[in-house]
Amino acid sequence: MKIVVGLGNPGKQYEATRHNVGFDALRLLADQWSAETPKSKFDSYVAEAMVEGQRTLLVWPQTFMNLSGKAVRQAVGFYKTPLEELLVVCDDFALETGRLRVRAKGSSGGQNGLKDVARQLGTEDYHRLRIGVGPVPSGRSASDFVLGRFAPKERELVDVAIADAAAAVACWAKAGVLEAMNKFNGVGS
Repeated sequence: MKIVVGLGNPGKQYEATRHNVGFDALRLLADQWSAETPKSKFDSYVAEAMVEGQRTLLVWPQTFMNLSGKAVRQAVGFYKTPLEELLVVCDDFALETGRLRVRAKGSSGGQNGLKDVARQLGTEDYHRLRIGVGPVPSGRSASDFVLGRFAPKERELVDVAIADAAAAVACWAKAGVLEAMNKFNGVGS
């Protein structure tokens, strides 16, 4: 089983924030691929879907961004999923708003959810899809920035990026991380 994890923060107050674009991309993917109704498991909401013919578990950790790794470790461990069958979708304030970046492995780049996933898995060798929400304006803290909402003009870019991210996940599920990197890196704004 493939596992796709969207990172974000639970709760109404965090909906539509920069930090929750991972959740948003998974919601769109779940709608597009007629996922089952989410249920509570692994400190997350989870739903199964057939994405491009691949049995896929969609995971929305409910542990808050900085503790997302626990949910990822539980899901991967339960299904004995090889890490090359795991994709984590998250925001990235170092990328221009709306831009996508797919990677087979790498550092957290300051993204605390990815940092916790690596800590819990004991490796940075897992696939990730970053959705650009930046850059952070001068004089503003990154943590306040990512918890903020998009300006209307940015929202348009992000809505397109979320649709592109859902397409990138489907490509990853069908053809693998290299094909997703070739097709989707740099897409957006």
